[in-house]
Amino acid sequence: MNPEEAASLHAAAFPPGEAWGADAIALMLDLPGAFGLLRPGAGFVLARVAADEAEILTLAVHPAQRRAGLGSALLAEAMAGAVLRGAAAMFLEVSERNAAGRALYAAAGFAEVGRRRRYYPDGADALVLRRDLKNHS
Repeated sequence: MNPEEAASLHAAAFPPGEAWGADAIALMLDLPGAFGLLRPGAGFVLARVAADEAEILTLAVHPAQRRAGLGSALLAEAMAGAVLRGAAAMFLEVSERNAAGRALYAAAGFAEVGRRRRYYPDGADALVLRRDLKNHS
C-alpha cells in the first residue's frame, strides 16, 4: 500500500484534526500483524491481527465514492484477511457522531462492547465495537 495515496484518501474522508499523514500510515503498516487494502482513488482499510484478535485501525472512503458499497467491501475484505491470519474476533472504534460509520458496522454485525469518553478531537465518544469472525464468509 502506498502511504502517500492512503494519506490523501484519509484527508478527504476525515475532518482535518483526525486525518492521518503518510508517516502515520507507514508506521501503522509497520506494526506486527498489520495489513492494508487500497482501492486507488476510492478508499482503503488498515487492520492488524494480534493473537486471535483483529482490529480495524482505520477505514476511509473518499466522499465521491460513498454510498456505493465500497466501505462494506473493504470491511468484508479486512475481516476475511483477519480470519486468514488466525483472528476469531474483530474490534474497532467509531465516533458516536458518525452515523454512516455506525450503520455500516451494525449492518456487518458489529455490536457495542465499550465506550471511550471524549476520545475524538471534537469531544465525541468512541464506541468500541466487536464482531465474532467464526461465522464470517
